[in-house]
Amino acid sequence: MTTSLPDLTELGNIPAEYDHITKLVTPAESLALPEAYLKWYEVRRPDVEIPAELRTDAREFLESEVAAGRLNINGELGFVIHHLCGESFYFLIVLTWRNQNEMWETLYAQDMATGGGYQLVPQGTHLEVICVWELGAVLHEQQAWSRYLRSSRDEQDKRAYLEDRFTGTV
Repeated sequence: MTTSLPDLTELGNIPAEYDHITKLVTPAESLALPEAYLKWYEVRRPDVEIPAELRTDAREFLESEVAAGRLNINGELGFVIHHLCGESFYFLIVLTWRNQNEMWETLYAQDMATGGGYQLVPQGTHLEVICVWELGAVLHEQQAWSRYLRSSRDEQDKRAYLEDRFTGTV
């Protein structure tokens, strides 16, 4: 089947000055919450580290969101993506598995240049979900969760899912 494509001149254009770089995805210590357990991934340029104190701040922020009832992830497994974008902008993406095979997301952002801490990113009708760099962790997690769903889903299988982590360039 051959489809005739429309004129693409005005579609999907990327500014000439955009330089698509390689980033690194690395796992960090998981976040054990009272009612949920989340793997932790960091996404960053390979030559830049996320400072330990900023990782701690992000973890404490999520703990406080759960404690205050603003992040309702009770009885869930999932993962967090802590993404350093540019020099000072961070996304903090919480993804959990619900209804057996659905990935649910809560998105926070923080601009260290302007201060103010993490803020919930409002949901709209057409929104940014995952960038190409974050997708490396998401694709790995999709495969890991599918392996878990095909297993007997006992305690050992849950632990195997939680120990299955991605590290690599994207």
